[in-house]
Amino acid sequence: MIKQFKFYTSLIFSKAAYLGIKLLNRSSGTSFAGMCALKLYPDFLRHCAKYIKNEIVTITGTNGKTTTSGLIAHILETAHQEVIHNLKGANMLSGIANVFVLNLRPFKRFDYAVIESDEAYLTRLYDYIKSDCLVVTNLFRDQLDRYGELATTAGFIQNAIDKNSDLKLILNADDPLVSNFGINRSAVYYGFENVEYAQSYEKSNAPTEVFNCPCGKPLKYSKQFFAQQGHYYCECGFKRPICDYSANVKIFDEYSIINVVHNEITFEFKVGLVGLYNAYNALAAIAFAFENGLNQAEIQKALNTYKSIFGRAEKRTINGHPTIIQLIKNPTGASEVLKTVDLKSNIVIAINDNYADGRDISWLWDSDFEQLKNAEKLVITSGIRANDMATRLKYAGIPQERIIIEPSIMKAIQIAGQAPTGEHITILPSYTALLKINKEKIHD
Repeated sequence: MIKQFKFYTSLIFSKAAYLGIKLLNRSSGTSFAGMCALKLYPDFLRHCAKYIKNEIVTITGTNGKTTTSGLIAHILETAHQEVIHNLKGANMLSGIANVFVLNLRPFKRFDYAVIESDEAYLTRLYDYIKSDCLVVTNLFRDQLDRYGELATTAGFIQNAIDKNSDLKLILNADDPLVSNFGINRSAVYYGFENVEYAQSYEKSNAPTEVFNCPCGKPLKYSKQFFAQQGHYYCECGFKRPICDYSANVKIFDEYSIINVVHNEITFEFKVGLVGLYNAYNALAAIAFAFENGLNQAEIQKALNTYKSIFGRAEKRTINGHPTIIQLIKNPTGASEVLKTVDLKSNIVIAINDNYADGRDISWLWDSDFEQLKNAEKLVITSGIRANDMATRLKYAGIPQERIIIEPSIMKAIQIAGQAPTGEHITILPSYTALLKINKEKIHD
């Protein structure tokens, strides 16, 4: 009874605190109410599960978790399910608590909770909430100052999985580090058999890490799509698992066509998101949806109406300019995004090195900015590390007369917006630069 009293007291106070900061316009409100709730009652999250009728779904991985969780939530909502979802990607404990604070009310229950979780915080989340399903997207090198090497990140996720013997796993079979979580566990796998591009791309110059099999020998590949993702094998017998959801994909400039084979039946889906990395996100969401009893028509209806979230291939109009905003934060993710950049657009690259971005910006040198060497218009560097980014672009072969350094992110976007009406703008921000852009609500 005392615990229940503490829970409801912290819930009511945190809701009131959230209303206060919104009235004062002091915060975007993605974590503040959750911080209040956890401060008042550290066990707040432990009481939230009783408000979920069906499943608590968690999504983690280095790249794609915000888009994948957004797709899953939207598919469920389109199928008339009531969903709690940390839509804006605040994925540490305070951000997760925040979404419960803002949505929970007495006697109201939801069908699903779709929770994106930071890799390092997943095991702590599972101390409070027992998840029914975990979707893992990929594991790429990311923010070495915060996470360390990939073995450390994989260890965080494995520790979380080990806490729950009943956890259903939906895993990317094409990533050897992710598929490894399914060893000695019941797991559902998704992956691509073939990848085709409607137009040719230059081969990426981004360094590809060599991954070892659990036996210690370097993995070999019969197909390698990007980074470590592909069809891998080792002489010891370790290899890419057979997929429950096996797919072929054709990547166009603005969308992808994915043919998914499940139980020997082929289902075709059109996904209005750019790039192979988003095709992987969509395939993960499709696999989840099928596993939860949804049919092809319901899934496609949701894909048709899905809108990109918060800087993940997000489309806006700025002063009459069609604009796409794509988060970049590590070598593999950035290099895949750079493949999709419209080289006829004015380009803004805004790089910060705040804690949430990672202090170590060496990833800029491992990312394939050479993809921009044929950019036809301005490339404007901005943010705290505007000068470092300009130096990187110089060595990528971009003529110095096309590079403009403007540390103020809003001023950089204004410069890009001076182009004739209708010309396109591409904005590539790091995480806290993206938060700045979103807070300013720049649009027509």
